[in-house]
Amino acid sequence: MPRAGGLHAAVAKAGPRRQWGSEKRSEPLSIVHPKPSGRKITLGRLAIVVTISAWLLYLFTTIVRQFADNPNAGFRFQMEALSYVLVVTFLTFSALMYLVARQGALYRFRDHKRVPRGELDRHFAAYQEGITVLVPSYAEEVAVVRATLWSAALQEFPDLKVVLLLDDPPAPRDPEVAAKLDATRGLAREISEALVAPAARVNAALAAFRSRNAETGPVPAAEVDALMGEYDFAASWLEDMAEAEVVEDHVDEFFVDLVLMGLARELRLVLLALGAALAQSTGPDRARVEQLYLRLTWIFNVKTDYFERKAYASLSHEANKAMNLNAYISLMGGRWQHEVTDGNVVLRRRADDDAGDAGDLNVPDTAYLLTLDADSLLLRDYCLRLVYFLESAGNERVAVAQTPYSSFRGAPTRIERIAGASTDIQHILHQGMTYYGATFWVGANAVIRKVALEDIVEIETVGGFEVRTYIQDRTVIEDTESSVDLGTHGWSLLNYPERLSYSATPPDFGSLVVQRRRWANGGLLILPKLWNQVRRRRQRREPILFRELLLRVNYMSSIAWASFGLLFLLAYPYDSRLLSPLVLVAALPYFLAMGSDLRDCGHRFSDIFRIYGFNLVLLPVNLAGVLKSLQQAFTGEKIPFVRTPKVKNRTAAPALYVLVPYLIVAFSLFTLWRDTMVGNWGNAAFAVFNAVLAAFAIRAYIGLGNSVVDLSLGALNWLYVKPRVRPVAETVVVPKTEKEIDWQALLYHGDRRLNRDLRGGSDRRRRVSQR
Repeated sequence: MPRAGGLHAAVAKAGPRRQWGSEKRSEPLSIVHPKPSGRKITLGRLAIVVTISAWLLYLFTTIVRQFADNPNAGFRFQMEALSYVLVVTFLTFSALMYLVARQGALYRFRDHKRVPRGELDRHFAAYQEGITVLVPSYAEEVAVVRATLWSAALQEFPDLKVVLLLDDPPAPRDPEVAAKLDATRGLAREISEALVAPAARVNAALAAFRSRNAETGPVPAAEVDALMGEYDFAASWLEDMAEAEVVEDHVDEFFVDLVLMGLARELRLVLLALGAALAQSTGPDRARVEQLYLRLTWIFNVKTDYFERKAYASLSHEANKAMNLNAYISLMGGRWQHEVTDGNVVLRRRADDDAGDAGDLNVPDTAYLLTLDADSLLLRDYCLRLVYFLESAGNERVAVAQTPYSSFRGAPTRIERIAGASTDIQHILHQGMTYYGATFWVGANAVIRKVALEDIVEIETVGGFEVRTYIQDRTVIEDTESSVDLGTHGWSLLNYPERLSYSATPPDFGSLVVQRRRWANGGLLILPKLWNQVRRRRQRREPILFRELLLRVNYMSSIAWASFGLLFLLAYPYDSRLLSPLVLVAALPYFLAMGSDLRDCGHRFSDIFRIYGFNLVLLPVNLAGVLKSLQQAFTGEKIPFVRTPKVKNRTAAPALYVLVPYLIVAFSLFTLWRDTMVGNWGNAAFAVFNAVLAAFAIRAYIGLGNSVVDLSLGALNWLYVKPRVRPVAETVVVPKTEKEIDWQALLYHGDRRLNRDLRGGSDRRRRVSQR
């Protein structure tokens, strides 16, 4: 049984101090969504009707009426009216898309029927295909990665391999970084060694059962007793592991209670059923008993390994998660020979009929892949249920099945709690988008058909080596672009309507800035691909719902127009004649629906105001992400992928993103004074609303003390001038003897001087001059 003081304890965890206003509840939500009532569905439809009607009424009773009553209002008023209508229309459109997606989610939750456990066991009893779990990791905390790997290793699946894709430099010079990397490398071995004993026991029990005489009808009581003994052993093993775990924060609590004890409780439930069968002098038949033995082997039989692409010169070293995944996927199904060239290791694929050497890298191919972020946790039957869905009739062209992740409950900081609330809202919206065929790959977790990735692969040669790109890395939201690529090739994606995955949310403002700036970057760049997908689908005569297009465009572009729209509303003093209560009426269903959804997810209805303030302080972050997209569009230069820090200590935020929220408060107060002086009470009320919520968000999510520290650091970084670096003199070519020459490098690289200093000082050649 693995102990909590193993390799993962090499790096200590220090969780943040619990804040006032943080989340007290730690119990996660139900795996299966409650069925919505008919009243809730009817109110959802009514909300959509009210939003559209209010917008149309505003357009005709305010804007059209103003133009009709004031034909000579002037150019400035016309431009103000036009810009205000555009802003209100775009914001109302995003609110409408929220309501439409939410309505689709309600329909799916109402109609969903969970597959019984017995059907899963029957389907996979003689299953031959495998699944490879890929966990990309870069500079992660060892304990965080350990929990993720265990949640993947304990998946109930017949043929499971878990591979940790380490993207750290393979030979760091810092001793602490090197020790952390070694501890992370050792996780695969730690898990494998821990599972050896229970796997051997349940495998032997299955073999012994199969060796006994086959009988028809219910098995004898002795067979039921033997099976109960194995289930009791497995449940006790998991309970002992849970008891040995060190629980320091809400994520540790989730891992123990839902991953380890959740599986143990399910095994205890089987024990209860078998005990009841004995009490009733009956039992399951032989086929069902064998399935129950197989279930135990699925839990404990797993292959674990780690892989470092930066150890090989023949693989791409692009610094992003997509190419980390692509590097390993490109090796699957082959046997690779290690070849040392000029001190670097190159992988050469062996021919199919070449048995190779024992030291070769053998990467088995599997029908399915599961990509899993290093800070995510899966519940026990994630693989089983999603693969079963992919293999069900009618789903042959579904390339990706996923459950949009939910947040861990019991967040110790206010910002983590409110970020988790927005994550739970996004879970509902993604479920609803599937109802209209507008699913996007979320990225944190997904089961993928390998053959679908082969359909969209792009192959190029870089530096003499073949580079295969399955998941695009052109933008930093690689999952969104790959969703469009799959749709272009006739594949679809689906969100499984259950909560089977959870992921961490940033615990402080600095790490949240990194995450949200990346999310805001890239959507605009992918839009042309969406139009190409629509054109290809029309050529194949596939039906395309108009609602699907609207949802997809909103998903990729809403951050852009919502950010600029809010900026205009905050900064520009629009004419009071353009204001109308109908604008509030159009927005009211959106806020009421969100409040209801938050309450259904275990949060507070009043969190709608906290989320509004949360979005206000994130306004400069979202604008920066959008501007980065525009920069890439004009320059063609790829924006570097910046990973979200997953550390327990606070991450400092850039000074600009801390300063702008204060400027929003100051400008809102200035707007209040200005509009009060001229009697523009509508704008004045809006300014008060923004000032109060932005000030609250600064205090709650950034912190006054942290603001001083981050602004001071920003000022110091701005004032700091790097010392001049003296130009390095050109390397003098030192003649070498034949015994000193690196003949392997010469044969491999050829002439690397590129026509520089080709002639030595002793050359007697002369230029031929005309006479």
